[in-house]
Amino acid sequence: MKRRPPSLKRPLIVQPLLFQLAILVVSFPIIVALALRADSGGAYTDERITPVIAAAIVRADDGGLAVRMTQELAALRAETPAMWFVAEDDDGRRVSFGQVPAEFAASTGLLRHLSYGHVRDRFAPHALSAVIRREDSPAGPVAILGHGKLVRIDITVIAASGVTALPIFLVMVVVSLVVIPWIVRRSLAGVARIAHEAEQIDAGRRGMRLSEAQVPAEIAPLVRAVNDALGRLDEGYERQRRFIASAAHELRTPIAILRVKVDAADDPAMRRLGSDVERLANLAEQMLDLQRLDAARHDDEVDLAALARRVAGELAPLLIAAERTIEVMVEHAQAIQGDAGALERVLTNLVQNAIGHGGRHVIVRVQGAAFEVEDDGPGIPPEERERVFEPFHRLRPRSAGSGLGLHLVQQVVERHGGRVALLGAPGGGTLARVELRAARPAAVDKP
Repeated sequence: MKRRPPSLKRPLIVQPLLFQLAILVVSFPIIVALALRADSGGAYTDERITPVIAAAIVRADDGGLAVRMTQELAALRAETPAMWFVAEDDDGRRVSFGQVPAEFAASTGLLRHLSYGHVRDRFAPHALSAVIRREDSPAGPVAILGHGKLVRIDITVIAASGVTALPIFLVMVVVSLVVIPWIVRRSLAGVARIAHEAEQIDAGRRGMRLSEAQVPAEIAPLVRAVNDALGRLDEGYERQRRFIASAAHELRTPIAILRVKVDAADDPAMRRLGSDVERLANLAEQMLDLQRLDAARHDDEVDLAALARRVAGELAPLLIAAERTIEVMVEHAQAIQGDAGALERVLTNLVQNAIGHGGRHVIVRVQGAAFEVEDDGPGIPPEERERVFEPFHRLRPRSAGSGLGLHLVQQVVERHGGRVALLGAPGGGTLARVELRAARPAAVDKP
């Protein structure tokens, strides 16, 4: 089973989240320890007693304050028998409950100016520990100074730290799961772009390079290395192309001389070499055709019907001499945009291929922006119909062909944005079909 490539989600999202969690777990006890050390007091009065006390304070008949024993207040007193409190309204009227320490008894007139506070003594039994809160009561707003159930500071600090740390961790989770992926996608947008550019690179589109703009600095060396490799491949291909072109040009002259000598020879054995010389000449021309594929193409509007008739007329003498026939059938012609010379070589190669593989009667059929070459030969096996387009591939090892003709046909057709396919002809031979793109109709200027 093929292993999937590693994803960046784990190192960029999951791992930072785990790291943040580890930091939080480590820092939580440190924060608690510092909070405990910063606190200099001992136990303090639970703040939850002040709402119960406020609910028990009512207005007396003389306008002063009075304490009404409620069930909740009775429960607090049962829980803490030493409970006491002092309540004071905004007019300075006050009421007390329980044994108020002498240290707080003289606080008359002071409470109404206070709204929040804690008083904690340092030593047990912490009778002076008290809480100050401003609450709404049935008698109106009152300030309460009270002593009741004691709570240890360490438990409160831990609870408060947990309440504070949990939202922080949740924020970290949201940032890691939502914001970080967005940042990662945004940061790697350049990588997605160069991946798309790399998909456009093929053997027929040389000179392309990957864009280095907006690429992360960590990936830029890889992009430069790929561009350098593409440059070296282009240089190697150019050297190979120049070698093939030079070799083909150099071969044309000795082949032409050899052809003249063979044609002028009186020896029948020498004259029989003419077919081999012709094969060499055809191979040299096809090598030049390979070189021409990379040259600048000059596209014009091409009439396929006229092109088919022209090729048939040029090949007719050779076909007649070989006791072969050719027929052109134009069902409906449509102009295309392309290189007339290259397309003429495509049709010529297809006709020559049909004759070379046993076809005695060849039909060139034009159908809109497509044309077909049909022969009555033995045909091509279905399993070979794709392989024959490979360079130097032959159906028969001792065939007189070079094995480049159909490869050149495919290259030219694909550079015109079309496609070529070999099919079985209805009569048992081979049908080569070439489909091209129709020319766009010329724009008409409106008056």
